[in-house]
Amino acid sequence: MGPHPAVAAIRLAVRRVLHDVLTEHSTDSAHSTDSAHGIDAAHGTGPAAPTTADKQPLVLVACSGGADSMALASALAFEARKLAVRAGGITVDHGLQDGSAQRAAEVAGRMSALGLHPVEAVTVTVGREGGPEAAARDARYAALDAAAERHGATAVLLGHTRDDQAETVLLGLARGSGIRSLSGMAAVSGAAGRYRRPFLELDRQTVRKACVAQELAVWDDPHNADPAYTRSRLRHEGLPALEKALGKGVVEALARTAQLSRDDADALDSWAADAETAVRDDAGRLECAKLFGLPPAVRRRILRRAMIAEGAPAGSLFARHIEEVDRLITGWRGQGAINLPGRVEARRQGGRLVIRQG
Repeated sequence: MGPHPAVAAIRLAVRRVLHDVLTEHSTDSAHSTDSAHGIDAAHGTGPAAPTTADKQPLVLVACSGGADSMALASALAFEARKLAVRAGGITVDHGLQDGSAQRAAEVAGRMSALGLHPVEAVTVTVGREGGPEAAARDARYAALDAAAERHGATAVLLGHTRDDQAETVLLGLARGSGIRSLSGMAAVSGAAGRYRRPFLELDRQTVRKACVAQELAVWDDPHNADPAYTRSRLRHEGLPALEKALGKGVVEALARTAQLSRDDADALDSWAADAETAVRDDAGRLECAKLFGLPPAVRRRILRRAMIAEGAPAGSLFARHIEEVDRLITGWRGQGAINLPGRVEARRQGGRLVIRQG
């Protein structure tokens, strides 16, 4: 008799991601070996034979102890034993609740009991910039990046589900910040594709059923039910209200919207990257007349890229900033310089758009 259907579903999702990681790792290793052979041959020496451990990529799971990440940790431990993959785990203690250090230690213990190694509990200090949710997320990803570098991990698995994706799309819609916000979370993201989200096509209920079927101890973070947090209100009030008004299938439709939006946004980004060279003069300055002839979605992407290149922080650039600079091209009436985040300014001079540090 096979595993519970929910358990089989989470294992299959993780297995697919691990196969992708192994394929990419094999390609990278082959390139590295070819380079090593070339260098060693030039010096008249043979390359050192890689050890078995060197050949096996390390994959970490980011585990909070909740149902989503515990299910992910169990599936990683199970699948890694059948593949040439080393599997470890990281839990992050945000220090925002009483007893958080003890809970982090307990989560680390549970991951070790599953057979994951290395396992580490990392404590972070959460700032205030961008609000509590954004600050905690920034601190968490910084800790995960550092842990991946420290352990030489090829990938870090995250337990976001289809329900999380639907919430992210709705939050992006509420911000009104464009199609990229509606793209939600990518299945692969981060530097060199470090972050992988195997559960984006699975719903939260399936993941919880897998935990029950495997008798996995889980911890329900009270912040997830606290109405002080926007995502919590959306989860417990907003989405249920939408399903009541529109019927079942809202979560699936929002997740599908995320993928379609991501495809469109990627295509527009590619178009903008190709078009940028054509709208610059020989000195590399942006020509307003040529920018004016581009579709707005492409033009605004070029403007945003130019602002970031001059030092404007990407996370601080909002739609209103882009629109104000865009009016220097489409609604020119002699207006002065526009101040942007990061002490960057944009002004129109002699038919050129000049963006630079102020």
